[in-house]
Amino acid sequence: MIPITNLIAIRHGETHWNRTRQYQGQEDIELNEKGFAQARDIAQSLAQTSLAAIYTSDLKRAHQTATEIALAAGMTPQRVAELREQHFGIFQGLTGDEVAQRWPDASDQWQRRVADFGPAGGETRNAFSRRCVAAMNQLARAHVGSTIAVVCHGGVLDCLYRAASGLPMDTPRTWSLENAAINRLTHNAQGFAIRSWGDTDHLNRDTADDIVEHFPGP
Repeated sequence: MIPITNLIAIRHGETHWNRTRQYQGQEDIELNEKGFAQARDIAQSLAQTSLAAIYTSDLKRAHQTATEIALAAGMTPQRVAELREQHFGIFQGLTGDEVAQRWPDASDQWQRRVADFGPAGGETRNAFSRRCVAAMNQLARAHVGSTIAVVCHGGVLDCLYRAASGLPMDTPRTWSLENAAINRLTHNAQGFAIRSWGDTDHLNRDTADDIVEHFPGP
């Protein structure tokens, strides 16, 4: 049998900027009340899962989500800066409409998913993907034969899905990236494979996403 690592990849709970559809990027935004409730729902869902480690982006919204999971498991989350969201440069803090009004050419390249385009002061999609997928590979290789949880961001999960599916960064997205969703993958010497994606059945009705999903705009 080929040795594998089981990976539970989780998007952080909701923030106020998710609600207002602002580009967060690497701005250090905290969870809102609903986001904390979503994190507790995730923790309850995974409470009986044997985890070798819990890793998290070092941005607050991910770390706060991971902390709730770790408390239920009696563990401590480990911060990994390479799991941060893509840096959106001058887009950060703005809505998609505001970006389109200020920088129509840049907005057009972003919406067309030009892989080597990055907002001024930010990262390109390709550079971002290399960063976060390399980090995911390193974590998976460190825990062969075990299960780990990784709490991160919509953009990181988008890159992970593409890596597992062999899709380039300019392919239009048809898969979900909802707040507090659980995604399950395996990893071996050939790379990642998806077992299930976008599971939100663990969320209570009051904490399930009740608005249009806001990625990959903000």
